[in-house]
Amino acid sequence: MIRSLFALPAVLILLSSLFSPAVAQEVVVLVGIDEVIEWLKNENWWGEEMHGEQLAVPRMILTGINPQWREAAQELSVADKKEVFYRFMLPLVVHANELVRERRTSLLEHKQTVSAGGALSAGDLSIVRRAAVLLRAMSRETAAALDASDNTLLDVIDEIVYKLDVVPAGLALGQAAYESGYGTSRFTIEGNALFGLWTYGGNGLVPEQQRQSLGDHRIAAYDWPFDSVRGYFLNLMSHPAYEDFRRSRAELRAAGRALSSLVLAAELVNYSEQGQSYVDTLKSIIRVNGLNIADGAVFRDEPMRLVVGAADENEAEELRAEILRIRGTGEFARIIERMQLE
Repeated sequence: MIRSLFALPAVLILLSSLFSPAVAQEVVVLVGIDEVIEWLKNENWWGEEMHGEQLAVPRMILTGINPQWREAAQELSVADKKEVFYRFMLPLVVHANELVRERRTSLLEHKQTVSAGGALSAGDLSIVRRAAVLLRAMSRETAAALDASDNTLLDVIDEIVYKLDVVPAGLALGQAAYESGYGTSRFTIEGNALFGLWTYGGNGLVPEQQRQSLGDHRIAAYDWPFDSVRGYFLNLMSHPAYEDFRRSRAELRAAGRALSSLVLAAELVNYSEQGQSYVDTLKSIIRVNGLNIADGAVFRDEPMRLVVGAADENEAEELRAEILRIRGTGEFARIIERMQLE
């Protein structure tokens, strides 16, 4: 599950999009599946979790899917294969949900300001415009014309808040396992595609049997796994096909009920051409693997770490040396300055 070789620009972008340049993050370099499992055990992130207790997740980000994972997974027991996959997948989902909560809280504060007759700052209004476009609340042109005195501003913020909400982690884990074959599919190995999202034309991975009736459809590819998670979140938040999902989520929240992976899985009939059969299988994956325990998962109170991998000890040393070089050149800070978080 650990990527053995990664493109330097992609890693720099990943670093810049997740961390503050003022903090020297730890980068964990691991060699081989045995060392991976041993590290997870040492982190107290392996084995049965206690149901009824909030799941506390290590702050770590996996930088890529090792091409060797497909072969390594075949040598593991089914239980260990699933364990490795879920243990590295869950922090990505928790990180995405943490970002969602932060932005949702900020938008709710903007709503209070507007409701009280106040005016949003230029920076806050820019954030609202960008979110409105990203979540398909309005077109780019309409959003650009939105100003602080617009009498539709409150309605726009309401729609964004409605769409911008967390995805139960158990649901995301179940779909990632289903769509990626526990990280072993060709699309996952070649393009960090964990959720089988489609794209048309341009970049993307071409299915081996592409149906002409569906046009030039491809599987969206990503530079790193977290970007695939982010794409999945945006898809559920904005695509018209998942309005039932969003409505059910809002109803649960309004009723003060927990956002349940099993309840919301029932609203994803349109996620796959298999329809209800897809939903039934997804709910079975969640139940059999007890993934609903992750629905309310939160990060442990600790610094974020990156996890990268190497094929052997020589490559591990080369990676560590390259990481030190990046820290010392100033290139890291320059890339951070150029990046914009979504």
